[in-house]
Amino acid sequence: MIEKGIAYIDSIIPNPALSGLAIFFIFLVAAWTISFLFKRILLRITRHTKFTLDDKIVATIRWPVFISIIIYGLYEGVKFSHLSEKALLYATATLTTLVVLVWTFTVLRIIRVVVEETMKKVAAREHQSKDIIPLLENVGKVLAVLVCFLLILAIWEVDITPFLASAGLAGVAVAFAAKETLANLFGGISIFFDRPFKIRDYVLLETGERGEVVEIGIRSTRIKTRDDILITIPNSIMANTKITNESAPRKKLRIRIPVGVAYGSDIEKVEAVLTEVAADNNMVTTEPEPRARFRRFGDSALEFELLCWGKQPAEKGLLIHQLNKTIYHRFRQENITIPFPQRDVHIYSKEKNPTTE
Repeated sequence: MIEKGIAYIDSIIPNPALSGLAIFFIFLVAAWTISFLFKRILLRITRHTKFTLDDKIVATIRWPVFISIIIYGLYEGVKFSHLSEKALLYATATLTTLVVLVWTFTVLRIIRVVVEETMKKVAAREHQSKDIIPLLENVGKVLAVLVCFLLILAIWEVDITPFLASAGLAGVAVAFAAKETLANLFGGISIFFDRPFKIRDYVLLETGERGEVVEIGIRSTRIKTRDDILITIPNSIMANTKITNESAPRKKLRIRIPVGVAYGSDIEKVEAVLTEVAADNNMVTTEPEPRARFRRFGDSALEFELLCWGKQPAEKGLLIHQLNKTIYHRFRQENITIPFPQRDVHIYSKEKNPTTE
């Protein structure tokens, strides 16, 4: 449709210079019209959405669209000039390069806007790691500049095959030299997006370490144990190991207290005492409520188990200590015996055989 319009203008204006100028003027009017529509209609629509990112992106691309239309008008107008073939080639390549540069800078601005909005959302989430976002921003900018460079070389008909071959060899060399670093980097990115845990969560690693996540960095994750020992684990290992998050999906930790009572004890009374002990502790949640279960007939005792949920995983050790101590005192008050393992040893003596003496 645009080509038909340009051909029509060329047919009614015989002078090539005036024809090119008319085409440029039409594209200039079109650019101002589209810019006006961006401002008056599109921006108003985006302001009524609950997101602010779309407003900023539309505002960012408004002027690049305006400039691109003007450059395209110049591109079409130059075709009607009396330039030589070589000069025309240089002119069109220059205008195309300008468009590539304009949109490269636009992409860089959009990346910055997206990162700023992402940082605001991450900052609103308590204790969420922010280290990976600037890294992704830098990677995106490098890729945008690299694509821009390759496009400009292609526009000016520069053979990029040697460049691509060199870049491929350099990439292979870097990949081998920084294999562990890249593995940790991608591990950190996967942790950021997958979010198996976050800062302040209590996690139990497959190797047995348990502690609080205090930092999720680009290269490694740091966990502080209950002994106040800081463990640094590469992200490549964290991304490929079994991790039990005791703080997810809710910050509640199930506590199991095994206890044995003597045979002949009142099992209903034992069950009531155990649940009361848990219910009276302010570190135990009321929902789900504590419960006691009669598990098995042991060798020396009737084996019960108190089940309750602690409010904070960090209080696991203290809560078990308090429950055990309170159970012991309550059992003594209620005359409930906690037996210890017993064995009956029977000794049989042989009668003396006279014939063997």
